[in-house]
Amino acid sequence: MNPMHVGLLIYGSLATISGGFLYDRQLVKELENAGHTVDIVSVPWRSYPRHLTDNWSKTLLDQLCHAPFDLLLQDELNHPSLVWLNRRLRKQVSYPLISIVHHLRSSETHPSLQMPFYRWIERQYLTSIDGFLFNSQTTRATVMELAPNTKPQIVAYPAADHRQPPAAAVIYATRHARAASQAPLRILFVGNVIARKGLHHLVQALALVDREQWHLRVLGSLTSEPRYVEEIRQLLGALHLAANVKLEGAASDEAIFAAYQTSDLFAAPAYEGFGIVYLEAMSFGLPVIAATDGAAYEIVTDSENGYLVAPDDHAALAEHIERLVREPALLEKLSIGARRRYEIHPTWHATFVPVIDWLSKQIENVSYPKRTEGR
Repeated sequence: MNPMHVGLLIYGSLATISGGFLYDRQLVKELENAGHTVDIVSVPWRSYPRHLTDNWSKTLLDQLCHAPFDLLLQDELNHPSLVWLNRRLRKQVSYPLISIVHHLRSSETHPSLQMPFYRWIERQYLTSIDGFLFNSQTTRATVMELAPNTKPQIVAYPAADHRQPPAAAVIYATRHARAASQAPLRILFVGNVIARKGLHHLVQALALVDREQWHLRVLGSLTSEPRYVEEIRQLLGALHLAANVKLEGAASDEAIFAAYQTSDLFAAPAYEGFGIVYLEAMSFGLPVIAATDGAAYEIVTDSENGYLVAPDDHAALAEHIERLVREPALLEKLSIGARRRYEIHPTWHATFVPVIDWLSKQIENVSYPKRTEGR
């Protein structure tokens, strides 16, 4: 394989804290470790409507036209900035355009009047792409439903070995000791506090459980959607749960590591294109409560290493939590199942070795003649 010069187009910084950016960072790391060059093309964060105006940015178009890339990766999050720009770009460059799709905006919950517009924009973007790198079979299926195509594609699951959790024997001993404890259930939520992550559903479900039996820690940015954070605070006050729920804000890797070690259960029942945090939690022996929609079912096996619930089924979610409070042996069983699920999952390196080979083949197989006429 010849060394590749790869571009990666993202919003903001590659260091942004999210599962999607973690995936992108790990891909860059594996590409560079394999001897390839990766240049980041950063587009400033703005509102969705303002991102649409990026399609007429001469500066961005010129930057991409003059870049010495063999291939350009685009995080699908950037679709509003590229939906029409890609068509202009295709007329002038010979390198393939590959989209990294973590999940579609049109798979999220938005006001009903906006959804047809989001679907149309996203469909137009997807048809401008030469190939796809998907993070799950679920994400692949949603793309194929929205924009059916036969373009080259590959599914590469995220991993969680970047956390380097304790050895399995240590995890099992810790979980066994926890089963003998009478302490309240320590529940963990890791994720930015934004509406899409569904923290309000978890809070409403916990309101149905005896407050003496649980505590919830929330680790994630409180600045991304301030209005939603305020709604959560008001909800906690109205349900008299402020003493049980700790909103800790963005946390360091060390703090997240410690939180996984000192928690009993991970709960984040919301749509995810994959859900790297689920796998992270499992690596520490935490059973996972996740949503029935999205890709969680590709990681979480109901009653084996966690539970799958409809996000708005607060009664079912509360019932699962209450059962784990009552049955510590069940909690231990699910904990062991969670760790074992992590252990059979591929590492980041194993995930991306075939991806890098696939990307190389796209350069060999997909070539477009350059055109220099009008942009």
